[in-house]
Amino acid sequence: MDSMKKYEPPSPKKQSPMSSPQTTTIPPRTINPNFRPFLKLIDWPGPPSSAQHYNFSTSPNKCNYDFLSPREVYRIGEKLEVIITARDHNGQPKKYGGDFFRAKLHSQALKAGVTGQVKDYNNGNYLVTFLLPWLGEAQVQISLIHSSEAVEILKKKREDFPGKVFFYGYFQFNGSSEVMECNLELLGRDICTYKDPVSGDTWQCVRPQKLPCDSLVYHSMGKYRKVTNRLEDSLLSGSVTNKIIPGSVSAINVTADNSSVGLTSNLSVCRPGQDSPQPSGFYYGDRWTSLSCLGRHFPLPADALACLKSKNIYMFGDSTLRQWFEYLEKFIPSLKMIDLHVSYKSGPLIAVDATAGLVMRWRAHGLPIRTSKSMMSDLHYEAADLAGIGGGPHTVIVLTLWAHFTTYPVRIYLERLERVRRAITSLLFRSPETTVIIKSANTGYKSIYGSDWLSLQLDILLRAAFKGMRVIILDVWDMTSCHYLPDNIHPGPPVIKNEVDLMLSYICPK
Repeated sequence: MDSMKKYEPPSPKKQSPMSSPQTTTIPPRTINPNFRPFLKLIDWPGPPSSAQHYNFSTSPNKCNYDFLSPREVYRIGEKLEVIITARDHNGQPKKYGGDFFRAKLHSQALKAGVTGQVKDYNNGNYLVTFLLPWLGEAQVQISLIHSSEAVEILKKKREDFPGKVFFYGYFQFNGSSEVMECNLELLGRDICTYKDPVSGDTWQCVRPQKLPCDSLVYHSMGKYRKVTNRLEDSLLSGSVTNKIIPGSVSAINVTADNSSVGLTSNLSVCRPGQDSPQPSGFYYGDRWTSLSCLGRHFPLPADALACLKSKNIYMFGDSTLRQWFEYLEKFIPSLKMIDLHVSYKSGPLIAVDATAGLVMRWRAHGLPIRTSKSMMSDLHYEAADLAGIGGGPHTVIVLTLWAHFTTYPVRIYLERLERVRRAITSLLFRSPETTVIIKSANTGYKSIYGSDWLSLQLDILLRAAFKGMRVIILDVWDMTSCHYLPDNIHPGPPVIKNEVDLMLSYICPK
């Protein structure tokens, strides 16, 4: 956003900065017909309108699950099926679906875990299917992340109240300063609109009382607005969110089957364009085994450095991708940070190893970004930066785009993905040997402002937007949803190491 073009709306009106914050809804806009197939992918059943009472919502304490077809012997490579019965707080079986359950098969002793695939029968029953990928103990764990009633709230607030998270714009000119509210869209106000001349992305701020629009210098996170009532708060409260539900099944013991073919024996090396199976992999001994391709591990700094020698790496994304930058910068001793005297949370950050010819950069994706006070000139839209990269066999692009978009209507996210897709298409056209890696969303959000359900919706769209392209979709959703560490939007060190190892497996498949 170095060269922002200002837009001056007609008939300017005076307005006090941050006056009477409102939760005004944005009226629905016409959906681009090209987006309709994407919207079908995230269609989610909702509860009947009559279910407007806490006691009628799904209770994690009343739900239960059991084996569908218990057997005496379980073998590696087979499937295990579990049936969930959803019940409300009165103990009555639910007659409709839409609950958001998450399931994993795990063993704390073995540091092993794999996700289960949940099928909603839309009648209060859910089928969970697990792959049995390791030898030894395995225990089922199923959590109710959100009831169907809570999901309906998340869906409505996402579409109707995008202003529930807002930002500050800092205007400075001739010794005067003003702080105004900013966001992607500010309807019904006298505003300044900024449009990136390359990507076409726009940003809006309430017009300052005295200063011109082009005096916008800094950006920061603003505040969270309350957009829920008492009933909605109860349905989203911690007592019913992300709770393990009781089950009547004990741990099983998985045995070897000499006649079975190894789970990874038919996999090819990691390369662009591969689809992720379900599950995409599993943990055993705290090491991730990919079921998408023949993933490698890089236990020593020298192994990682040999892979990244002569590489020019660009990372665009949020703090979950910054964790990859931080891991490599600390893991490889010869990779040294250069202080650019910028806000660390938004970047840009750079680390180099001149001897190895390695340059690694990370910067936050363009607005919206919830960050500390940063210069607007340091906040670049990812599509605009991609347009300025030549690419080639030594260039690696790593991108993630989801966590800061969970509060906005899906339309806005799809429009952003479309611009990024065009930029990547152009990059691969001029330099087809460029490596492009798209990091998926991960688990960890648990509120109206960012929920795993909202993240999952965007993750489905993210994968669909780049399907069929010569890019790598690196699935970290499974890697964060079945690990033994507690859910965290910023996964712990063992998870990050496995994520980075998988990334390196695509950069250096052999």
